[in-house]
Amino acid sequence: MSYDVNDGDLVLCVNAAPNHVTGDPVPLVEGETYRIWGVWEFMCPCGRSDALIDVGVGFAWCQSRFRLLPKPKSRKTVERKVSVPKPLEPVE
Repeated sequence: MSYDVNDGDLVLCVNAAPNHVTGDPVPLVEGETYRIWGVWEFMCPCGRSDALIDVGVGFAWCQSRFRLLPKPKSRKTVERKVSVPKPLEPVE
Protein backbone atom coordinates (compact mmCIF):
# COMPACT_ATOMS: atom_id res chain seq x y z
CA MET A 1 0.00 0.00 0.00
CA SER A 2 0.96 3.61 -0.17
CA TYR A 3 1.33 3.96 3.59
CA ASP A 4 2.96 2.00 6.41
CA VAL A 5 0.88 0.94 9.37
CA ASN A 6 2.12 -0.38 12.69
CA ASP A 7 0.66 -1.93 15.81
CA GLY A 8 -1.27 0.64 17.81
CA ASP A 9 -2.04 2.99 14.89
CA LEU A 10 -5.58 4.21 14.35
CA VAL A 11 -7.30 3.46 11.05
CA LEU A 12 -10.64 4.49 9.60
CA CYS A 13 -12.79 1.85 7.91
CA VAL A 14 -13.68 3.16 4.45
CA ASN A 15 -14.98 -0.05 2.91
CA ALA A 16 -17.39 -2.37 4.72
CA ALA A 17 -18.49 -4.12 1.52
CA PRO A 18 -18.98 -7.89 1.68
CA ASN A 19 -15.88 -10.05 1.68
CA HIS A 20 -14.41 -9.71 -1.81
CA VAL A 21 -13.31 -13.36 -1.91
CA THR A 22 -16.28 -15.23 -0.40
CA GLY A 23 -19.08 -12.63 -0.64
CA ASP A 24 -19.94 -13.02 3.06
CA PRO A 25 -20.97 -9.90 5.04
CA VAL A 26 -18.23 -8.39 7.21
CA PRO A 27 -18.56 -7.24 10.85
CA LEU A 28 -16.73 -3.96 10.14
CA VAL A 29 -18.63 -0.66 10.24
CA GLU A 30 -17.84 1.94 7.60
CA GLY A 31 -16.80 5.25 9.21
CA GLU A 32 -15.66 3.66 12.48
CA THR A 33 -12.16 3.94 13.87
CA TYR A 34 -10.18 0.84 14.77
CA ARG A 35 -6.83 0.33 16.53
CA ILE A 36 -4.41 -2.03 14.81
CA TRP A 37 -3.45 -5.10 16.83
CA GLY A 38 -1.21 -6.66 14.23
CA VAL A 39 0.05 -6.34 10.65
CA TRP A 40 1.00 -9.29 8.47
CA GLU A 41 3.11 -8.66 5.39
CA PHE A 42 1.04 -10.97 3.23
CA MET A 43 -0.38 -10.33 -0.21
CA CYS A 44 -4.17 -10.19 -0.02
CA PRO A 45 -5.87 -12.64 -2.42
CA CYS A 46 -7.63 -9.70 -4.10
CA GLY A 47 -4.28 -8.20 -5.10
CA ARG A 48 -5.20 -4.71 -3.83
CA SER A 49 -2.88 -4.67 -0.83
CA ASP A 50 0.36 -6.12 0.41
CA ALA A 51 -0.67 -6.49 4.06
CA LEU A 52 -3.45 -7.94 6.17
CA ILE A 53 -4.49 -6.01 9.29
CA ASP A 54 -5.89 -7.38 12.57
CA VAL A 55 -8.19 -4.83 14.23
CA GLY A 56 -9.72 -7.20 16.79
CA VAL A 57 -12.86 -7.83 14.73
CA GLY A 58 -12.92 -11.12 12.92
CA PHE A 59 -9.44 -12.25 11.92
CA ALA A 60 -7.47 -10.15 9.44
CA TRP A 61 -8.66 -7.68 6.83
CA CYS A 62 -7.32 -6.33 3.58
CA GLN A 63 -5.41 -3.10 4.16
CA SER A 64 -7.38 -1.48 1.33
CA ARG A 65 -10.46 -1.37 3.61
CA PHE A 66 -8.77 1.19 5.89
CA ARG A 67 -7.12 4.60 5.79
CA LEU A 68 -4.45 5.57 8.27
CA LEU A 69 -5.46 8.40 10.61
CA PRO A 70 -2.89 11.03 11.59
CA LYS A 71 -1.33 10.67 15.01
CA PRO A 72 -2.78 13.06 17.60
CA LYS A 73 -0.60 16.06 18.35
CA SER A 74 0.74 16.27 21.86
CA ARG A 75 -0.72 19.00 23.97
CA LYS A 76 1.76 21.52 25.26
CA THR A 77 1.00 23.19 28.54
CA VAL A 78 0.96 26.93 28.26
CA GLU A 79 1.42 29.06 31.34
CA ARG A 80 -1.03 31.88 31.38
CA LYS A 81 -0.68 34.98 33.46
CA VAL A 82 -3.69 35.54 35.64
CA SER A 83 -4.56 39.13 36.46
CA VAL A 84 -5.39 39.71 40.10
CA PRO A 85 -7.27 42.87 41.02
CA LYS A 86 -5.30 45.32 43.13
CA PRO A 87 -6.64 45.83 46.64
CA LEU A 88 -8.31 49.21 47.04
CA GLU A 89 -7.59 51.45 49.99
CA PRO A 90 -10.69 52.60 51.82
CA VAL A 91 -11.41 56.32 51.44
CA GLU A 92 -12.39 58.23 54.60
